[in-house]
Amino acid sequence: RSRGLGDVYKRQAYWRTRDGNFSLNGLMGFDMHGKTAGIIGTGKIAKILIHILKGLGMRVLANDLYPDEKFAKEEGITYVSLDELYKESDIISLHCPLTDQTRYLINDDSIAKMKDGVMIINTGRGLLIHTNALIEGLKTKKVSAAGLDVYEEEGDYFYEDKSDKIIDDDVLARLLSFNNVIVTSHQAFFTKEALHNIADTTLRNIKDFEEGRPLVNEVTKYILKRNYYLSLIYYIFVAIAWWEPSTGFFNSDVY
Repeated sequence: RSRGLGDVYKRQAYWRTRDGNFSLNGLMGFDMHGKTAGIIGTGKIAKILIHILKGLGMRVLANDLYPDEKFAKEEGITYVSLDELYKESDIISLHCPLTDQTRYLINDDSIAKMKDGVMIINTGRGLLIHTNALIEGLKTKKVSAAGLDVYEEEGDYFYEDKSDKIIDDDVLARLLSFNNVIVTSHQAFFTKEALHNIADTTLRNIKDFEEGRPLVNEVTKYILKRNYYLSLIYYIFVAIAWWEPSTGFFNSDVY
């Protein structure tokens, strides 16, 4: 059976058994089957997650500015308002872009509308969550657990080895102190296949722009903010770093 809080408790169990502690105390989770997942943003990644969660027997509620009703009908999910999603969901997972409308989407007010013991997952953008509000929710047990691959002030820490230094970001340090929180360094994308696809898409976009072809991944002025410029620069460097013509890493008929 699938278990909520699984990764948190697996980590605890791993370190316990290495110390010779085989107790089950404090490791009880909950079955995901029959629970409700709230998915905010239903792009490509979210749709794959929804398919997986449906396979685990979960009820899925979704919210998106542009609902895909055809997908909803195929997967048996329901698009609802954010307030209803907060009220009904046992687990909430964020997959929306960072815009002026979604900045600090998860805050004191939205957390207050959620179920007691809700689990919050964020693999999108750090600024979707007001971290102090999340910390308060964790302290009051309103939020039972959090899984974060992003953090609103991650720029000073993520992708760097800080193990020999004191973390002087008090908010991050407090977040890391919870035993029911997992923080990873924005690594959900970090697979060989994903890096290949990022580099392939980036270079293809550059080539299409250079040759005057339609830009299928064009970013509109509405969402082209500072973070997207930084992301674009980062992905270009990734593409250059991974582009090895001598190895045939990319198809020769494209590049």
